[in-house]
Amino acid sequence: MKSNDALACLNALSQEHRLNLFRLLVQAGEDGMAVGELAAASGLPGATLTNHLHILRRAGMVSDERQGRVIQCRANYRQMNALLGFLTENCCAGTDDTGCCTTAVACKPTRKPR
Repeated sequence: MKSNDALACLNALSQEHRLNLFRLLVQAGEDGMAVGELAAASGLPGATLTNHLHILRRAGMVSDERQGRVIQCRANYRQMNALLGFLTENCCAGTDDTGCCTTAVACKPTRKPR
């Protein structure tokens, strides 16, 4: 990941509602959540929710897919893992202490059985 991409991701996540929305989607796994479910879980009005989701989409942190009348949103785990890798790259490179930090574990969600 390049610095500009990391900054876009961090900027998108630097607002409380967007961070909460992203965390809800991460917790939902690969199936994600419908926009209506996100609205109910977050308590955000429709227009506000849409605006926050657009910002997360532009940063590549969220994707969506229309399924009939429902828009299903999902966390972009590849982008999230790339950001974590960028942030922890060369962690503690200036010390001899091998235990100063641990490598971020990549999130690999699985689809829930239906």
